[in-house]
Amino acid sequence: MALLRNTGVDGKVVLITGAARGIGAGLAERLAARGAKVALVGLEAEEQAKVAAKIGPSAHAWEADVTSWDALEKATAGVVEHFGRIDIVIANAGIATAGFVRSVDPAAFEKVIEVDLLGVWRTFRVTLPHVIESKGYLLAISSLAAITHAPGMANYAAAKAGVEAFSNSLRAEVAHLGVKVGVAHPSWIRTDLVESADTHPVFGKLRSSMPGLIGKTYPLSVALDDLEAGILKRARTIHVPRWVGGLKLLRAFLPPIIELGSRSRVPAADKAALADIKERGAFESAVTGHGGRAATKR
Repeated sequence: MALLRNTGVDGKVVLITGAARGIGAGLAERLAARGAKVALVGLEAEEQAKVAAKIGPSAHAWEADVTSWDALEKATAGVVEHFGRIDIVIANAGIATAGFVRSVDPAAFEKVIEVDLLGVWRTFRVTLPHVIESKGYLLAISSLAAITHAPGMANYAAAKAGVEAFSNSLRAEVAHLGVKVGVAHPSWIRTDLVESADTHPVFGKLRSSMPGLIGKTYPLSVALDDLEAGILKRARTIHVPRWVGGLKLLRAFLPPIIELGSRSRVPAADKAALADIKERGAFESAVTGHGGRAATKR
C-alpha cells in the first residue's frame, strides 16, 4: 500500500465530472487507491453516491449540471469547504446522440455541444482559481471523434474537436501560472455511452461497420490504464490506445477517406433513421445512455 501512495496524486484533491459510472467512476477509484481525495461532480446523484460509498472516506459526491454556472460554483465551493483545496480537475462529463443532421432532434443535438464542449469550459473556468493556487492540472476528455468525423456524429465530433482546440489554447494561457493542461483522446471504450449507442437499431449497425482499429471497442481497463498513467505525469496529451496519437498525423487525409467509406452505408442508414423517427419520435431516436437521458430529460 505504501508503494501505491508514493505517487503524484497522493494527498491531492481531484475533482471529476461525470463520475457516476464508466471512465469517471473508474478514475475516481484508481486515484483514490493512490492516495487522492476525490470529488465526484455530476447529475446522477444516487449513482455517484454509490461510487463514493464504495471508495470510502476519501471520496464525496456533489450533484451538479456542468451546463449550469450556479450549480458548478456551488459544487466547487462545497469541494473546497470539504477537502480544503482543488489540485486536479478532470472534465469528463459527456453525452452523445444518434442521428443525422437533417433529421435528428434539435434539442438533443444541441445538448451534446452544451454538455461536451461548454461543460468543459464552464468546469475549468469555475475551478481554475483553485487550480492556479495549487499549480495543478486540468484534464479534458476529448475523443477519437475529434480526429475522425464520422456520419451520424456531427455534434459529438464538433464538440470533441472543440475540446481539443480549447485545451490547446488554454495550455498556452496558463503555463506561466504553473498550471498544466492535458487533453485525452479515447477511442471506443466499453462504457454505458458506447454500449447504448451500439444497441441503437440504426446507428449501432453503422458503428459496427467501421473498419479495423477505428471500429474496435476496448475494455474500460485499457482507458483507465492510459488515463491514470497520463494523470500521474500531468501529460499534455493522452491517447487511448496509443495508435490514436499516430492517427492525428494523418487527420488531413481522413475526411475524404471517411466519405468514401460512407457511400455504401449512409443511404440505407438515412432511410432507416427516418423510419425509426417515425416509429419512436425524434427525441427517443436520438438520446443514448443513462447520462444522455439524465442531461436531456423532459
